[in-house]
Parts: sequence; structure tokens; C-alpha cells
Amino acid sequence: MPNHPLKEPFAFLNQLQNNNNREWFNTHKDTYLKAHQQVIAFAEKLHQSLSKSDLIETPTGKKSLHRIYRDVRFSKDKTPYSTYFGGGFRRATALRRGGYYYHLEPHHTHVIGGFWGPNAADLLHIRKQIQLDPEPLREILDAAEFKLHFGQLLGARLKTYPRGFEADDPAIDLLRYKQFLIRHDFTEREVHSVDFHELVAEQFQNMRPFFDYMSDILSTDFNGEPLH
Repeated sequence: MPNHPLKEPFAFLNQLQNNNNREWFNTHKDTYLKAHQQVIAFAEKLHQSLSKSDLIETPTGKKSLHRIYRDVRFSKDKTPYSTYFGGGFRRATALRRGGYYYHLEPHHTHVIGGFWGPNAADLLHIRKQIQLDPEPLREILDAAEFKLHFGQLLGARLKTYPRGFEADDPAIDLLRYKQFLIRHDFTEREVHSVDFHELVAEQFQNMRPFFDYMSDILSTDFNGEPLH
């Protein structure tokens, strides 16, 4: 049975979790570089698979990868390296909103899609569109396929209600969101499969009804006309 493509990267990460310091990392730099190349190869395959179902602005899988070196300047956690490999793909053009993120970590591998930090104008527009007609979003979130793959809508929420809206608004449960995220966690068996990149691309594709809805409301006015 062939080794899964992330076997060596995961073996490196398991060691890094117990040795997260510069001395150990520099001693094992060659191991890291080999693991990194294998993650790049995985990301390239993922980019190719994802590009079959969506238009991606990120030019290559390699360009999607985040650095393993942590910026600890403003963090209480001073460990210098991330103990996972992660990356993200940006959708192309203003008509395709949302971003895809993959997180590769032993026993915690998952993908996330959505809107991490909408600017104030976009967030207000999203809320007003949802307030006007919350049913399309509810239908997406209540669909059996959505619940199977993602469970529920995630993201930071206000404890009360946003300014300009009422606490008793029928859509207040949705209007409280400041982020709009969906997540799928993979089993170890899935992660260890030789075609894992296809499983990741499949879950990204399963995000499309949610992405298409959000893209539509962000690119149209309240009468459904295109925003200029």
C-alpha cells in the first residue's frame, strides 16, 4: 500500500510539537525542507483539482502556503514555529467572494471557508440583505448536505445585536455574526488516503452554495441589481 503524501510532513510536525525551538529546527532543517516540498506538491494537486470547479486568483499551490515561521511580536505564545502546515486560496473577481483555507495537522486536519473579516461596509450590506430576506440563507444552512459536511455556521458573533438593528428582529440569530465561516474536519483515515487532495477539493466544492449566496448578495443592491 503506498504511503500517503503527507506521511513525512506529519512525522516532522509530530516531532516539532515536542521540540518547538530554533536550535532543534535548525538541526533538522533538511527534514523540514523535504517535508515542505511534499506539502507544496500536495498544494499544487489541490490547486489543480479546485480550479476545475472554481476560478482561483491564487496562481499556484505553492503561493497558497502560509509560512511556518510565526510572528511572535504581539503574541503571548513565543514558540517560533507553527505546528501545522496551512494555506489559502482566493477566488477570482469581485463576483466570487469568500476564501478557502486548508489546515494540515496530525489529528486536527480540516478546511474552512468563508469570510474571516468583512470590512464595515460589506458587513453592513450582508446584514441588511439577510434582514431583507433571511430564508435563502436559512435554506442553505438547514439543508441536509450542509449539515452533513459542515454542521452549522461558525464565526465570531455579537453578544447582543448590531447597531441599527432590533433585538427582536426575526433574523437576529444571523445578524449577530461578525464572521461567516464553515468548517469540515477530516478523519485520520481520509487524511492518510493517497487522493486526499481530491477529498479536500470536494469539500471546497461543497461550500459553493454558501459562497454563491454570499457572492450574490455582496455584488447586488437590495433590488437585485448589480453594484457598480
